[in-house]
Amino acid sequence: MVFSIFMLPPAGVAAYYNDGQTENFLTSAGVLFVIGALIYLPLKDYRVTLRLRDGFLVVALFWVALGFAGAAPLLSAGVLEMSLVDAVFESVAGLTTTGATVLINLDYLPRSILYYRQQLQWLGGMGIIVLAVAVLPMLGVGGMQLYKAETPGPAKDTRIAPRISQTANRLWMIYFAFTVVCALAYWAAGMELFDAIGHSFSTVAIGGFSTHDANMGYYSSHTIHLIAVLFMFLSGANFALHFLAWQRKTLKHYLLDPEFRAYLVFQTVLVLITVVVLLWGKEYDSLADTLVHGLFQAVSISTTTGFTTTEYVHWPNGLPVLLLLASFVGGCAGSTGGGMKVVRWLLIYKQGLREIFRLVHPNAEIPVKLGQKAVPVRIIDAVWGFFSVYVVLFAIMMLFLMATGLDQVTAFSAISATLNNLGPGLGDVAANFRGVNDAAKWVGIFSMLLGRLEIFTLLVLFTPTFWRR
Repeated sequence: MVFSIFMLPPAGVAAYYNDGQTENFLTSAGVLFVIGALIYLPLKDYRVTLRLRDGFLVVALFWVALGFAGAAPLLSAGVLEMSLVDAVFESVAGLTTTGATVLINLDYLPRSILYYRQQLQWLGGMGIIVLAVAVLPMLGVGGMQLYKAETPGPAKDTRIAPRISQTANRLWMIYFAFTVVCALAYWAAGMELFDAIGHSFSTVAIGGFSTHDANMGYYSSHTIHLIAVLFMFLSGANFALHFLAWQRKTLKHYLLDPEFRAYLVFQTVLVLITVVVLLWGKEYDSLADTLVHGLFQAVSISTTTGFTTTEYVHWPNGLPVLLLLASFVGGCAGSTGGGMKVVRWLLIYKQGLREIFRLVHPNAEIPVKLGQKAVPVRIIDAVWGFFSVYVVLFAIMMLFLMATGLDQVTAFSAISATLNNLGPGLGDVAANFRGVNDAAKWVGIFSMLLGRLEIFTLLVLFTPTFWRR
């Protein structure tokens, strides 16, 4: 019922631009509201304490149900002529902030449709923040759960306020503030107000949807591209850190956080490699173009935003593959970014060093530490369990896509792009997923949901133990 209300802003946009979609959005809003009311009203007075398993079900259904609900105006918009799978794919790609798309000729689509796609990503990003910081730690899963070890720094608590509602409100406040400042910066740099608002939605949500076929490459302004880099980087960091920096009026918390330090080092190294290879290959005529395109694409792909300013898939010396692999790292826990999260890779790296040291000193007791605090064995086991399931699921889904007729490069990058909530891939999905067969698109939808729900939150629903009384 609440989600249906968010059909009204696109309806207002349709009325303002007179693009013929006002009735479509109002009808979709009415239908969804009625469906929601039919579910809610018979049980509105029923009160029961939610169990742990109920939490898993609610979290999973949030994205699954709203993913299908969000497809309603896309499916009924005659100008798009979308099939069910295409409409659901586009909706889920928006809400999970993946940014993969099946639409083309964006420059000629009704502005209300373009706005709606951007809004889907913004709403999804808002939900991701609360999910990652406030909800998933209570279920015992997710990247923020790793901070249960009481690590030093500002992120040692899984919640930044005593109650979930307070945590959600404060996170939304920071998220909204980022969006407003980003939109104003885009506007001041020369974007049309409509585009500035739309791109601020997808930038802060780390989504990657654009209102133009050329994506951010539509704008030749280096200023616009650098503004995007700044907000993509900030949105890839833990939003709890942003809140504490704002609350305590200091930036020292960022450097005290082990994950943020690793995130900063990773981004710096990736940008340097990208720029050096582009300079070596003389890909662009000017130094400024080389620096900006290299910086932009490195940050965009590694944070799983998926914006593009140029056809980076044609870059030399394996750079496209390097950037795609960087998306497996993704953003920090508690961010709108996808991927496996920096903190997991940091713990895997530290454990790898420990195992090497053990070869020399087999009897030594060497704890894995984040900062100055030892990480419990239970957390290390959870990280390796997540990594193992991630790899197995990746292989299974990739093989399935190849069985449907996709080539190896396309299948690999399609799963990378969806499971990491990245968006663009390589091969036949470098530009969009329009040419992919329907079976592969359904796998992509499942993959996007898996990636956004940290895998276990969705997989647990498929186990007999979950449904057993």
